[in-house]
Amino acid sequence: MAARAGMLSRCDLMTEMVYELPEMQGIMGRYQALRDGEPEELAQAMEELYLPRFAGDRLPQSLTGLAVALADRLDTLVGIFGVGEKPTGDKDPFALRRAALGALRILIERNLALDLKDLLSRASLALGDKALPDAATQVYEFMLERLRGYYADQGVAPDVFDAVAELRPGSPADIELRIKAVTAFRTLPEAEALAAANKRIRNILRKSEEPYPRLPDSHLLLEEAEVSLADAIARVRPQVAPMLAAGRYEQVLSTLAGLSQPVDRFFEEVMVMCDDPSVRANRLSLLASLGALFLGVADIARLQWG
Repeated sequence: MAARAGMLSRCDLMTEMVYELPEMQGIMGRYQALRDGEPEELAQAMEELYLPRFAGDRLPQSLTGLAVALADRLDTLVGIFGVGEKPTGDKDPFALRRAALGALRILIERNLALDLKDLLSRASLALGDKALPDAATQVYEFMLERLRGYYADQGVAPDVFDAVAELRPGSPADIELRIKAVTAFRTLPEAEALAAANKRIRNILRKSEEPYPRLPDSHLLLEEAEVSLADAIARVRPQVAPMLAAGRYEQVLSTLAGLSQPVDRFFEEVMVMCDDPSVRANRLSLLASLGALFLGVADIARLQWG
């Protein structure tokens, strides 16, 4: 039904009614479809194609309406970006910012667990060699910026959004869950110290040019503090894995907050960049394992206080 709805969409733009009264677009399409004997849901989709029309407007309710409204916006975005006509400055002649925000609202507020990157790639493939090769990537980044404004309007702190956006998640509905989780995590007493520890981990790993193993070797854990941290990570990892798979991000971060004490002790008592290259590489691996647990949800090193 969605395919037929897409084929019939915008037919009402050819009518004299819509020509004289542009605000009747969609409404006229619904009446036309009902008159021609189309199913009720398809007729409803003819109107819902245009929803939301503006910020705060209602969203499509039918599944067919959701499908055509989302497909129309993504196809428009990729098509216009694909021919090099993306918005510049205040100029947005094709209302692409509104189209992007409408698509994002549909995905988030109707809780559609769809991969936006995949959808954009499919839209780009449909254009073949007529589109620029990086059109889908450009549109994703453009939509991510629209998402920044969407959450700012809801009072979400910029650093919370940045912590989640740094991972470039594919699903906007998934981004919503992560933002809620990081917002809740930020209120925990352990949050600031763990964010600082993750920032320290990132800086250590970035400055180190030497390779380290994917997992630490327990035989190279010499200090009691690093043994304690390794044990804590090993205990927590199997707990958070199913939570991550289920999208229970708030529960993940709440569980990881329990690592605060062994993390603090590690940095107080252990010299990461020691002289022994094997021990040094093992400690880098341990820190990378710790950082990876948090990166399953967000880059909490980007959170700020004060």
